[in-house]
Amino acid sequence: MNQNSTTLTQPAPKAGIPPIAIIGILFFIFGFITWLNSVLIPYLKIACELNNFESYLVAFAFYIAYLVMAVPSAMVLKATGFKKGMSFGLVVIALGALIFIPAALTRTYGLFLLGLFVQGTGLALLQTASNPYITILGPLESAAKRISIMGICNKVAGGIAPIALGAVALKDADALTARLHTLTEAVKAEQLNELASRVIMPYIIIVVVLLILATWIYFSTLPEIDTDKEDESVATANLGKTSVLQFPHLILGVITLFLYVGVEVLAGDSIISYGVSQHISLSTAKFFTTCTLFAMIAGYIVGILCIPKYFSQDKALVVSAISGIVFALAAIFTHGYVSVLCIAFLGFSNSLMWPAIWPLALAGLGRFTKVGSSLLIMGIAGGAIVPLIYGSLVDKFSAQEAYWILVPCYAFILFYATVGHKIRRKITS
Repeated sequence: MNQNSTTLTQPAPKAGIPPIAIIGILFFIFGFITWLNSVLIPYLKIACELNNFESYLVAFAFYIAYLVMAVPSAMVLKATGFKKGMSFGLVVIALGALIFIPAALTRTYGLFLLGLFVQGTGLALLQTASNPYITILGPLESAAKRISIMGICNKVAGGIAPIALGAVALKDADALTARLHTLTEAVKAEQLNELASRVIMPYIIIVVVLLILATWIYFSTLPEIDTDKEDESVATANLGKTSVLQFPHLILGVITLFLYVGVEVLAGDSIISYGVSQHISLSTAKFFTTCTLFAMIAGYIVGILCIPKYFSQDKALVVSAISGIVFALAAIFTHGYVSVLCIAFLGFSNSLMWPAIWPLALAGLGRFTKVGSSLLIMGIAGGAIVPLIYGSLVDKFSAQEAYWILVPCYAFILFYATVGHKIRRKITS
């Protein structure tokens, strides 16, 4: 039995699109919007004339919204329910995408960052709703399998997004970068303005699609889930607990998720710029994020086929963390395409972490599930902090040496996989 003992407040519809398919579409949207950042980082670095640290503010502005807006998102969901909250989240993402239009017209980096923050806010609301939804939509022991299916939807979109935007935004970027230092200020400004304007039409299309999806979700037959009901065993275990902070496996799970998202975002968002630092052209490097995401898809397929039939989700997390350490060290001590390939292979290591961490962290929370979910969503802020630290290290050392930041992150994930998720004692009275 699902340890959270949540129930649908209305029966699943017999006709129409199944709930899991609707959530799959939402995960596709997550992936597409999120992994556009891997192109935006090198694109805005050129268009807005940024250093490495400044360019990684793209990831910071996007992912810090999860930290700031996760708790408000949980409050919104309590008031609206899951379905209306998801619809509202899509509208907020559309608003953030709309901000890109004046940002591109004026080539104002601050406006780009504002648009990214607003998009992150909408995604925080969507993720706060959809991740616990898919986790508790069926048996807990197969939650990692369901999340792996969602991960494939997410990463297929993530693989498409940088190719689609890169074909528009980074077209002839190598030649433009090479000649910028030879141009007069007036001509350079004109060329950079043209580069900035390239994202206008793609983001207009994104706005329209998001608004259509928001309307569709609002009127869909997606059932509600009641996370406030507990079965007898969970209710007994949670007797006397008044705070979500009394679940140490959840708190450690939030830290683990923070570090996991940090290394996942770093592997995907930095690989294009890292490829360039290894003397690979942008015209080739723009495909590297897609390689990382395809490696993640391969990992998700392994999860779908093998969890829980051949190994448990905590064992999958152990293997993932160990392989992450191995690939990180290999990337640091090799060069060229081999080193870049090791970063891409981190996608395989990272693939089963999200599906494993969520059910391990939410196990036994019962009526605290929504608040626990919002704390886990706050952990997504790791995607803001870790890449920003990496960007700072790149400016001080090198793009390759900066990857040392990966090793302690994977080491903590390994701790959670082996010990941390088993801790169940109270940490407050």
